[in-house]
Formats: sequence, C-alpha cells, structure tokens
Amino acid sequence: MAKKTEYDYLWAKIRERIKQLVMPIPYGAFIENLEPVDVVNRTLVLKAEDELVAKTVTTHHLSQIREAVKTADVGLSDVAIVVDGSEEYTLDNLPDAFEDSPVTVDNRYTFDSFVVGSSNKFVYAAARSVANNPGAEYNPLYIYGGTGLGKTHLMQAIVNELKEKRPTLKVKYTTSEQFLNEFVDSLARKGEGRESRFRNRYRGVDVLLIDDIQFWAGKYGVQEAFFHTFNELSSQNKQIVISSDCPAKDLTTLEERLRTRFEGGLIADIQPPDLETKIAILKRKALEKKYVVPDDVLNFLAKNSDSNVRTLEGRLNTVIFASKLHEEPITLKLAATALQEAINVDETAVVTPESIIHATCTHFSISRDALLGKNKRAELVRARQICTYLMCEMLALPLVTVGKEMGGRDHATVIYSRDKIASLMKVSDATTKDVNDIKSAVLKQ
Repeated sequence: MAKKTEYDYLWAKIRERIKQLVMPIPYGAFIENLEPVDVVNRTLVLKAEDELVAKTVTTHHLSQIREAVKTADVGLSDVAIVVDGSEEYTLDNLPDAFEDSPVTVDNRYTFDSFVVGSSNKFVYAAARSVANNPGAEYNPLYIYGGTGLGKTHLMQAIVNELKEKRPTLKVKYTTSEQFLNEFVDSLARKGEGRESRFRNRYRGVDVLLIDDIQFWAGKYGVQEAFFHTFNELSSQNKQIVISSDCPAKDLTTLEERLRTRFEGGLIADIQPPDLETKIAILKRKALEKKYVVPDDVLNFLAKNSDSNVRTLEGRLNTVIFASKLHEEPITLKLAATALQEAINVDETAVVTPESIIHATCTHFSISRDALLGKNKRAELVRARQICTYLMCEMLALPLVTVGKEMGGRDHATVIYSRDKIASLMKVSDATTKDVNDIKSAVLKQ
C-alpha cells in the first residue's frame, strides 16, 4: 500500500462530503480512484486514469466536488482534473488564480481577539486608529516585527473592522507575494487587458493593506509598480498599511524613494511578548477552544516556549490533544508528558537552525544533504516543508534568512512551505504529530 501524503488527508476529508452528494455507483466508478497529486493556488489537483474519467467527472460531477471542497473547510477553494499525457486536462487550463482566489482574510482575526500587552499596545492602538479613521492621520502605517508576533492578525483585524463598521469602503488586503505575482502576470499577458485590470484593482481602493513587504527586496519592477500605486492612493488620502519583518530603514534593497515614503507615516513595531502576555494569549486560545487549562499549566507552557505566538498555540494544541486522547483532565504532569519535557527545566534549550535541521533529519531518517537538496521525492519535500515551518515557528528570523538556512530557497518557497504545513496541521493528525515530535526533540537537544 502506498504511503499517504498530505494531499491524501485533504482529499479524504473532501471525499467524505462528496459521498453525501454523489450516488454510490458513479462515485465508485469515477471519483473514488482520483489521485490527489498537488495543491496549486489553493486548488487541489486530482489525477484521473484517462480522459474518459476526466470528462465524466468534469461534465457531471464537478459542481458537487466543488461544493464538497467548500464545506470540508480544509483551506482549499477549488479542484482541477489532470491526465498524464493529455493536452486538454493539464495544469495550463487552471483558472486565473488572481481573479478567482484572492488572499483569504480570517474572520477570527479581530481586535477583540488580539491579546494586548506591554509589547504590542502601541501598534495595537495605531491599528485601531487606522480602522476607526482610515486615511486621516497615520498614512502609511508601517508595522514590523518578528515571525509569529501578530502582524498579520492586526492587518486582518483592520480589514474585518472596516467590513463591519464601514461596509461601503473598498478594502483590499493582499500579500507582497500575491501583488508581485499579479504584476508579473499583467506583464506577461498585456494583450488581454491585464495591465489596466491590475492598476484598477489596486488604485481604485479606499484602503490597501500589503503583508510582508520585505519580499520585494531587489525586485525593482514591482517596486516601481507599487511606487505609482502608493502615490496615486496617497494623493487621494486613501489609507495604506504595510507590514514587514524589519524596520523600513533596514530594507536597503528597496528603492530609497519607497523607504522614505514608508518612514513618512507611522512606524510601529511589535516586540516579543513578556511572560504575562504569553499567559494571557494562552488563556484566550484555551477559551476559544472551550477548554479550561489550570494556571500552573499555562505558566509551564509560557515559560518553556519561545516568543512565537503560533508556537504557543501549537504547544497548547498538543496538550489538549493529549487530554482528549487519554481522556484525562489537563494537569501539569499530562502537559509535561505530552510535550516530552521535564517540568523542572530551568532554561529552554537553545534553538538554532542547525538544531532544527538535525532533529528533522533524525526524525525522517534522511541525510542533511537530502533535506536541503533539490530532490523532489514526496517524502523529502514533506520533510523539507516541515523543517521550514519549524524554523519559522521556533525562531524569530527573517524569512529570507530561513530560506538561506534551507539550502538557498527563495522567500516565496519559505512562505508556501510554512503556510502549507500550518494548513495541514488543521486536518492531519499525522502532520501535527511529526511537527510536535520534531519540536520536542529540538527542545531536548
């Protein structure tokens, strides 16, 4: 029996929904044997054995499959059918990802769900001020800080607040990677009116929010495009919000004229949370999950963790999962056992990129060269993505640095790997276990 991949877990969730929508005979004949082989632009790619199967599925059952994708809630937006050697059923026929798959805003990211402490109260107040009165005072608002400290939460909280309080405003939230991809697409397909659609999409908004601006380092074409977008919006007093992993002055490979415009607004940084704030974050997360977690366990989780909020939540999820698995109440002993850490450890193990790489190689029984190399065997790609995810979660490093540590991979690959594993952990217990086992091994080194 073939080893299951992360795509199989996603497809299994979707298939359970499809069974409720498609009759058993066509399901068994045409859908059951579709093979999930990739995820592209939040589209699950399914391989059919021949064109007859592909045509039957796309003609008679595609609407039911798409409905199943939406209701399965696995972070995907569509499916595509491919056939080896076919000229009709290929990835070239995927719909325009930029028109049909905008960057998703999580409606759970609100100002009320953001835990405010001494490390982030300034940037929180700035974000609220922008949401209450966009374009009036702090324009642009430039938010920066390490990975997992809440930049994206605040950006999306602005979007959700405006949707609720100012629904007539046209608000556009995107990532710098998405903006770049759309810009490149507009250049490659000039004859189809893409350039004007690209300009109108970004210059016709009331509020523009772009995440992870450091991705444009050294990419002067997209910087030029954003410079003109920035000027157009600024001249009309339209609000601009930008996030980055470092201060604007440190973006030395961005054009000077862009850096000075960023510095001309309000610059607000998010510092790593102190112990009290970490405990408050854990309490909030436990409340959202409808779990009562004793104070001594919260204190243990907070003290033996780095400052990454995603790491905090991951440790809490591990303890909650252990409580469900063993059908036991959450105690300090259960938490320590679940995390494979000693309660009386005085100091957290020193976590480095090399320690994460070593633990990943050991866990998957692969060499360092194989992990960091170019081989695209499924098991190596999965290990590589998990290692990248853990570097992003456990270390407050710029994404560019993570890419260098992972064998010289680019910023886009790092983001894709990080987000893919984060999505899989929501639906795949196997992926969650691999991540937590490697994390525990790192902390014990």
